[in-house]
Amino acid sequence: MNTNEFMETEDNPITSQETLEEDLAFKGLRPQRLENFIGQEKIKENLKIHIEAARGRGEPMDHTLFHSPPGLGKTTLAHIIAHEMGVNCKITSGPTIERAGDLAAILTNLQPFDVLFIDEIHRLNKIVEEVLYPAMEDFGLDIMIGKGPSARSIRIDLPKFTLIGATTRAGLLSSPLRDRFGMTHRLEFYNHAELQQVLANAADVLKIELDKAGAKEIARRSRGTPRIANRLLRRVRDYAQVKAEGKITKEVASEALRSLEIDELGLNRSDRRMLEAIIKQFSGGPVGVETLSAAIHEERDTIEDLYEPYLMQIGFLERTPRGRVATEKAAEHLNLLLKKNGKEAVAQEKLF
Repeated sequence: MNTNEFMETEDNPITSQETLEEDLAFKGLRPQRLENFIGQEKIKENLKIHIEAARGRGEPMDHTLFHSPPGLGKTTLAHIIAHEMGVNCKITSGPTIERAGDLAAILTNLQPFDVLFIDEIHRLNKIVEEVLYPAMEDFGLDIMIGKGPSARSIRIDLPKFTLIGATTRAGLLSSPLRDRFGMTHRLEFYNHAELQQVLANAADVLKIELDKAGAKEIARRSRGTPRIANRLLRRVRDYAQVKAEGKITKEVASEALRSLEIDELGLNRSDRRMLEAIIKQFSGGPVGVETLSAAIHEERDTIEDLYEPYLMQIGFLERTPRGRVATEKAAEHLNLLLKKNGKEAVAQEKLF
């Protein structure tokens, strides 16, 4: 098995900066086999069957689309598929493929059965996307040579490969692109028990002294997301190293996370600021996302991709045809009085 991750350069847009930083941060924490991947049991079961069947036929696995909020394991599963198939995994992202020539350069450098992972695939521009269609269906590229009356089309044959796309916003994918994926899987948020397993494994790799109560405390504040759990573990490790001789207990984890302004449900300052704006400035809603974006000085994409999925998951936020609505449950958590009579909501007590 040889998993290659090309570095991003001016001539080679083969990975995004975000992916590179994540790989550096979690080096050693990424499992290499399906049996070691925690959570997403139904997806793992299906992938195991598809991988075994493809290997038995001596073919590449079908093109696969993963969609979910950030941090649930889409990139990790792409690595695992490549490892289980015994092929290379080459990584890029939608925004970095600016021209059709960029994609052609990537595709022509693939080896037979390689996995090409495109993160944020919904951000591919239309010209690049159209070049991708024949590559996915027929493993070929149609290239135009010359201009004007002398222009002609030539076809370049490509090695058979598996495209794995990842997106946080499946609804933004065009129908022609979505229909060309043989398999589509949605990754779900993790429960606390699964996150405790993730944290225990990470603690072993990083040689962190973490007891079960400490892992449970971090898990319940990790928003159902392994990436956040691992990030919080490293921050709590720093606190424990300075304040508690390196051992992470429930009390140490609680104090460390409180100092980071992360409450018992995993809400951070930005989450609370958004909910408070809906409750206090807009009487609980509904409020349009553009208006909300202007009120809290956050990009619309940040609100929709980072804040809303978890807040909706825990019942603090609702999307309606008229806009976003904060629930009574959210107001109670923030110790705010939610008034629906058009008057401004009144703050009773600040959490921090």
